[in-house]
Amino acid sequence: MTTQEPPQTLSVSQLNGLAKQLLEDCFAQVNVTGELSTLSRPSSGHWYFTLKDDRAQIRCAFFKGKNMRVNFSPEPGQQVSVRGKVSLYEGRGDYQLIVDSMQPAGAGALALAFEQLKQELLAAGWFDTDTKKPLPDTIRHIAVVTSPTGAAIHDILSVLQRRWPSMQISVLPVLVQGEHAAQQIANAILQANIWQSQGRKDFDVVLVSRGGGSLEDLWPFNERIVAEAIHNSALPVVSAVGHEVDFSISDFVADIRAATPSAAAELLSPDQSELVSKLHLLKGRLANSQLRRINRWREQLLSLSRRVRDPRSQLREQSQRLDDLEIRLQRQWQQAQRQRKQRLIAVNQQLALLNPERQLKTKQKELSTLRERLQHAMNQQLKQPRVALKNMEQQLKALGPEQTLNRGYAIVQNASGTIIRDSKQLAQGQLLSVKFHHGDAKLRVEP
Repeated sequence: MTTQEPPQTLSVSQLNGLAKQLLEDCFAQVNVTGELSTLSRPSSGHWYFTLKDDRAQIRCAFFKGKNMRVNFSPEPGQQVSVRGKVSLYEGRGDYQLIVDSMQPAGAGALALAFEQLKQELLAAGWFDTDTKKPLPDTIRHIAVVTSPTGAAIHDILSVLQRRWPSMQISVLPVLVQGEHAAQQIANAILQANIWQSQGRKDFDVVLVSRGGGSLEDLWPFNERIVAEAIHNSALPVVSAVGHEVDFSISDFVADIRAATPSAAAELLSPDQSELVSKLHLLKGRLANSQLRRINRWREQLLSLSRRVRDPRSQLREQSQRLDDLEIRLQRQWQQAQRQRKQRLIAVNQQLALLNPERQLKTKQKELSTLRERLQHAMNQQLKQPRVALKNMEQQLKALGPEQTLNRGYAIVQNASGTIIRDSKQLAQGQLLSVKFHHGDAKLRVEP
């Protein structure tokens, strides 16, 4: 009898991890259709919702990097078709679907998504005519974004070969239907602009094109990512998608819409037969214009030849005119000399009157007179201060201490030299100094 080993003990996180791995391995890619409910859009940009039918439901997570490519506005209660992988949210142990893409369910839903995106971009101003870029006057190089094996490129090349064979074409190959077509178309438009800005290509216009098909076939040209690439293009963009009755979002956003790929080729190329005819017409006009101009010059030459006079007669007239001018010049020169002589005499007379030697003598006399007047005034000015000073000396002597001491008064000072003016300033035994008119003495205060 064999003993059975006990089962391995797992932690909750280990169990959830194994369940997640198992689900993702078994359901790596599934398509699920159901009714959308409990749609939540937090600030992170992720979408969380539930898909349900009449019997069951499943939680779904649609992360920001993926849901930005949804070209319609999902609403709760709407039937949608999603693609993704089954997984497990280990933190809660919740079984969920990680969504990669979302489409409305059914053809009517595609039409609804088309109309929703159309109205949204119309409100954003992406269809406004004043934002459309005009085509260049001369187009030499076209960047064609289309399938290299489709009917559209064949039609375009056929028309250009017939109308303008020298047109340069660069095909940027892309898928024009299917899951990855929209991203490839947008990338090709962006790449054309990058090459143009870097100087690697000299594109004049971008042509986005494909042949006809159903709404599902044309759907990549109704994706927001394609509309955004066309709207942001610095190069003018021409959209030629499907047949004449077909309209796509790219047609509305593009700078110019062509009904078909062939119509786009005709729009972007001149007709060489028309240009040749126009060239012949212009050549004839130029020849006629030159002939008329030559005839006009011939008539002018004949008219001028009749007006030409004998050159010898003109020389005689010019010689006589030269003599007249010479005589007039001599008269004017003589008159000018007389005027200069008169002005010189007048200037000499004025110069004699303004002789600096005469003026110097006059100024010296004036200076001598002013010097005497200044000396006299200075003596008068100095005399008055001397008298005032002498009077002040006499007053000072009369009021000075020497005169007071001479009259019998004395000056009493204490040991620090302070003059004693009041007996209250005295103290018993204090030593005093007394100054007389002649000499001084030391005294001590006794009681």
